[in-house]
Amino acid sequence: MGMSKKPLTIAQFFKQFPDDEACLQHLFDVRFGQGFECPKCERPSNWYRIKAERAYSCQWCGHHLHPTVGTPFEQTRTPLQLWFYAVYLFTTTRHGVPAKELQRQLGVTYKTAWRMGHEIRKHMGEVDGDTPVGGPGEVVEIDETLIGGSVKGKGSGYKANKTAIVGMMERGGEIVTKVVKSRRRDAMTGLIHENVLPGTTVHTDEFGSYRHLDACGFQHETVTHKIGQYVSPTGATVNGIESYWSQLKRSINGTHVSVSGKHLEKYAKEFEYRFNRRGHDAVMLSELLTTFRPLSEDRD
Repeated sequence: MGMSKKPLTIAQFFKQFPDDEACLQHLFDVRFGQGFECPKCERPSNWYRIKAERAYSCQWCGHHLHPTVGTPFEQTRTPLQLWFYAVYLFTTTRHGVPAKELQRQLGVTYKTAWRMGHEIRKHMGEVDGDTPVGGPGEVVEIDETLIGGSVKGKGSGYKANKTAIVGMMERGGEIVTKVVKSRRRDAMTGLIHENVLPGTTVHTDEFGSYRHLDACGFQHETVTHKIGQYVSPTGATVNGIESYWSQLKRSINGTHVSVSGKHLEKYAKEFEYRFNRRGHDAVMLSELLTTFRPLSEDRD
């Protein structure tokens, strides 16, 4: 795909992917291509399209390659062009695409639309990856928030059905967000070690689980919210990550009726994927339609 500066228009999208056949050919070309060495007979081959299924056949031994295996489109009867168009819709919005909107635009059932949305979010998370942020000379803001509905009824605390999520945002760089079961110190320290490089200057609020980060290979600076401080005398602040949380919550509340804790990770990863490509919107469709898990194809 061309790396133009502007995202494709709808007309350009349908010109590039006029039908299912063009979509399957695209997957074959970006994952294998003619001359690809057959996994079975280990000879470079010309591959021939098998019309009866979404597959190509080796010229030598007849082994079948399935370009959709290992992609979000693997086990589906939904036309590939509709899948590609759904991915396109996800890359041309700032707030995500609710299942109702996919159902309306694609003409599929609500159940199918819901599943497509989840597969695409999962794919966005996989493509975004989990590269740690920060490093010596870099500043990373770390903060946690609770997302989810409040429970009605006596005795149910505000936090009862909320899900905790932790974010680590590099100034001017990328963000990593993680849904967590525990916000206790050991769990938080382990999480930060996994996702923030040693030598980073980390800014946090006064939450107790962030204490002792300076003993863990980080330069730790704290901003004290309870005294009305938003930037500490040393310049520590978590304003950037807090602004990210308010956008994420607005996006989820405005786009989806509610998001269960079970699925929050996928929505958070979708938002993270978009944020990490801010200013490079045009690459998203190309990236999502060319980046897939390595194939371990052993079926015939």
